[in-house]
Amino acid sequence: MIAAVKGAKEYLYGRREKESIQDHIRVPELCRQKLLHYAESFQELARCMETGGEEQTAWRGETFAEETSEDVRQPDRRDVLEERRSQENRLLISHNLCEVAQIMIRLADELFRCRPMEERYRKLLLHALRTESIYADHFCYLTEKADDTHAISMTLSTNRKGGCPAAQVADMLSVLLKRPLQLSAASPYLVEQEPHSFVFMEEAKYMALTGFCKVTKENETISGDHYAILESEKGKMTLLLSDGTGSGERASKDSEKVLDLMEKLLEAGYDTEAAVNMVNVAFFAGGRECNYPTLDICDLNLYDGSCSFCKIGGAASFLKRGDRVEQISQCSFPLGIFRNVETNRIDRQLQDGDYVILMTDGVLDALGEGNYEEAMERAVAELSEVSPGEIAERLLELALCACGGHIRDDMTVLVAGIWENAVAAQSKIL
Repeated sequence: MIAAVKGAKEYLYGRREKESIQDHIRVPELCRQKLLHYAESFQELARCMETGGEEQTAWRGETFAEETSEDVRQPDRRDVLEERRSQENRLLISHNLCEVAQIMIRLADELFRCRPMEERYRKLLLHALRTESIYADHFCYLTEKADDTHAISMTLSTNRKGGCPAAQVADMLSVLLKRPLQLSAASPYLVEQEPHSFVFMEEAKYMALTGFCKVTKENETISGDHYAILESEKGKMTLLLSDGTGSGERASKDSEKVLDLMEKLLEAGYDTEAAVNMVNVAFFAGGRECNYPTLDICDLNLYDGSCSFCKIGGAASFLKRGDRVEQISQCSFPLGIFRNVETNRIDRQLQDGDYVILMTDGVLDALGEGNYEEAMERAVAELSEVSPGEIAERLLELALCACGGHIRDDMTVLVAGIWENAVAAQSKIL
C-alpha cells in the first residue's frame, strides 16, 4: 500500500492539467420532481383524512338532530367514545402522512448536496487504487451544508481473488487525502468483482463514551425504566431515557414501547420533534390502555460539539464541566396526556471533558424532601471519577445511601462523556 501511495503522488505531481470543477452535481430533475409529487400526494391524503373526519362528524350530528327533533334523547356513551377513538386514529394517520411527506421533501433537497471531487484528487486515487487492483469510479463528496464535507462516495470493484477489505481502502484514502476516514456502517465489508457503492466518513471532532447504572424497585423483578443509545452515520449520537408510570411489568412495557417507537421513527428519517409528536399521539389515542411514560432525549453532534435536550415529563438532567454543573430542567407533561406535546429544545455547546447526565425521578426522589435537585447538583460537582460508568455508579450509590437502602422506585442513571478526537482535530476539512 505504501508503494501505491508513493507512486500515485509521483504520477499526480508529474502532470499539469487544467481542472474544471463544478460546484455541484445536478441529479436528474425527474427524480426530484417525482419525490416532490409523491410528497404533495401524501399531504393531500392527510388533508382528506382531517376534513373527511370533520365532515363525517358534522353529518352525523345533523342526522342525530333530525331523528331526535321530537324525542330528545342522550347519545349512547359507547357511540361517543367510538367516534372519539375514530377521530383520533384519523388524526394519527394524517400526522404520519404529513411527516412522510416532509421526509420526501428533505430527501429531494439533499439530492443536490453532493460535490464532485477535484480532478487532481480523483486522478491520485484512481492511480493508487489501480496499483492494488482496485478500480474506482463516480467520486464525489457528500455534504450536509454548502461548506461542509463529511463523507466521500465512490464505486469500487476488484479482480483480486477473495476480494479486498473495504477498511483497507479507507486506510489508503486517509493517507492520500491527509484526512482520517472510516468505512460507513451501511457500506459493504468487501470490495468484490461486482461494482458496489461505498461511503467513507471522516472522523468526527469529538468522541463519546457512555455508561449507565440502574436498580429495580424493591419487591419488583422488572424495572420500569429503559434507555437506548442510538448512533447514526452522520456523527450523531442520541441518548433516550424513559420512565414508565409506576413500576413492574406494565411500566416496563410502556417505557420499552416508547423507545422502540422512537428508534424506528428516527431510523426512518423523522427528526426528533416529529418523532416525539408521533409517539405522543400514539399514546394519547391508546386512552386508558396506556399509562403516561416520560421521555428524556439528548442529541449530540460529534462534529461540532452541539447538544440539544428535549424533556417530556422527565426529571432534571445535568451538564458537568469540571466542578461547574448546570441543571437542565423543563416543566412539561409526560406522553399521552394531551394530543399535542411541547417539544421545546434546550441547546448547549459542549467542550472537551464535559459530561451529560440523565436520570429518572427515582434517583432524585431518593435524596429526600426539599431541594433534591440542588443537592444532586452539588453531588455531581464534587465527583472526581472520569469514566462515565463510574460516575453513574457513584451517583446511584449516593442515592441509595440517602434513602437508607430502601428502593422505593426504579432508579436509572445514564452518562455520556465527551472528549476531543486528537487525530480529527489536527486534520483539515477536505
